[in-house]
Amino acid sequence: MAIERSIGSGDSAAKKYSVVVSFHGDLGFFVKCKERSGLRVLTHKTSVKDVIESFGVPHPEVDLIVLNGRPVDFSFHLEADAALDVYPISANCSSTFRLQTREVRAFVADGHLGKLVRDLRLLGIDVSYNRDANDRELLDTMTRENRALLTRDRPLLMHRTVKTGYFPRSQHPMEQTVEVIRRFGLARALAPFVRCLRCNGLLAPVSKQEVIHLLEPLTRLYYDDFQSCPQCGQSYWRGSHVAKLEKRVEAILHKIPV
Repeated sequence: MAIERSIGSGDSAAKKYSVVVSFHGDLGFFVKCKERSGLRVLTHKTSVKDVIESFGVPHPEVDLIVLNGRPVDFSFHLEADAALDVYPISANCSSTFRLQTREVRAFVADGHLGKLVRDLRLLGIDVSYNRDANDRELLDTMTRENRALLTRDRPLLMHRTVKTGYFPRSQHPMEQTVEVIRRFGLARALAPFVRCLRCNGLLAPVSKQEVIHLLEPLTRLYYDDFQSCPQCGQSYWRGSHVAKLEKRVEAILHKIPV
């Protein structure tokens, strides 16, 4: 038996019409089992975006919408019986009508994705991050700096101002990192160890004398090559911790086909 859910004023005298939505690829990740029938009963003109998101699927995850055999965008309004086929970015479709940007090089991440942020910065990806930023601040940064939003907060990703974003499926940072690299075509843009893990700034070589007052005695003795972040002043050198970071980079790259 199909599960029906009405979107409208609730006026029983209003004209009703049905929309059947089929979600393809991994978009089913967002849809509750009881909603898999994909049926909506509408009582007033409703945008395609609102219908799709009523199932829990954020619009930045949708790359192609086919209405009764023809592609439409999110602003298209439904006012009669219809069938929608909704495809993710990963779908192998022949249509050239696509809704999402493929190659993004700058991101803003919400406060729950700190480990993902560290991995992406380790790989040289530009990610703005403030653990304490609220939703409004995240959206402002996204808009002002033209960044894509990374979040596992579905309502936030559904916000009307979000043009480009991604909801990591996995809860494990390394898998999340691989997902983001694949989604945004970042494989050829990776440049490990060029960005500050603390603040996202680009590192610059500095002489030992410039940072010697910041170093522990053994570091002064055994290391001569240093980098520093012009933004926050953090210093970096090839200490024992670097081997661990190099292994993590290698493990991530091993999962990404070039």
